[in-house]
Amino acid sequence: MRAAIGVTGQFAAVDELLTGQENLQLMVDLNRATSRDGKRIVTEMLERFDLVESAQKPVSTYSGGMRRKLDLAMTLVGNPRIIFLDEPTTGLDPRSRRTMWSIIRELVADGVTIFLTTQYLEEADQLADRIAVLDQGRLVAQGTPDELKRQIPGTHAFNVGVDYIDYATPGLMLLAVCYGLGAIATSVNSDMTKGIINRFKVMDVSRGAVLTGHVVASVLTNLVAIAALIGVAFLLGFSPSASFLDWLSVVGIVVLLGFAAGWLTVALGLAAKSPETAGLSAVPLIMLPFFSSAIVPAEKMGPGVRQFAEYQPSRRSSKPCVGSTTAHRPPAM
Repeated sequence: MRAAIGVTGQFAAVDELLTGQENLQLMVDLNRATSRDGKRIVTEMLERFDLVESAQKPVSTYSGGMRRKLDLAMTLVGNPRIIFLDEPTTGLDPRSRRTMWSIIRELVADGVTIFLTTQYLEEADQLADRIAVLDQGRLVAQGTPDELKRQIPGTHAFNVGVDYIDYATPGLMLLAVCYGLGAIATSVNSDMTKGIINRFKVMDVSRGAVLTGHVVASVLTNLVAIAALIGVAFLLGFSPSASFLDWLSVVGIVVLLGFAAGWLTVALGLAAKSPETAGLSAVPLIMLPFFSSAIVPAEKMGPGVRQFAEYQPSRRSSKPCVGSTTAHRPPAM
């Protein structure tokens, strides 16, 4: 049983007078590994924790993040299946903290069970499958991150599996297209009311060509809006993991949807009695993306709204857009 358990305390238990490689070799010797296996284990740990370049340097020259990585590597020498981590990122800079999170996620993916203590709520939210909250030694709450966050009044937490900006950007592209639909209906109705379309009857221009012009103009406007939105998203930290072809397909789906919806709003504009009525008639189309998986996962919505979101038309467009641009990103835990 003891051989299956590893412990990494709050403070790195490393010998500062030894090098990183010597610290690992010490743990190998304590685990009574053979000479051949010991060299292999030391080499694997140095490579796994990105400590190869500093392997021959005294630990006294290591940064806090490097010491924490070496300490965890020493714990893993015995290949434990249960690890107790006591505040593994305390005192680390943001970059070292992210690196430690990645290592912990890899261990979990390999089937290792980890009991982690932390004072950082974000860390618990990112890493834990279940959380227990202690107050003065007493258990005051426990559950999954989502369950605990839902207990806070005024919140309805959800986890989309990736950074939210990466998840929502395709949905915002869809929203940008839908926002322009009201303008199409209003302009078409206004042209009809003022007789502009009728004036083209005296020229060698068909009425359909004028209406087509409205739709084509909206498509060009949508492309400009999508380009501007993606530019702003990059400034805010957007980091797409999908390939160029995936993103090209997303833009194509959104543009085609805008083209089809444009003709629908042309019909609404022709049927309306005034420009104001025409604009209002397109509001339901504008609101549809809000009740799909474009902004919030449908399965995280409340009863009633969720059922509508799962079967309404724009979900069929938003779901492949979001899926194709986030499928290559490893899920956040």
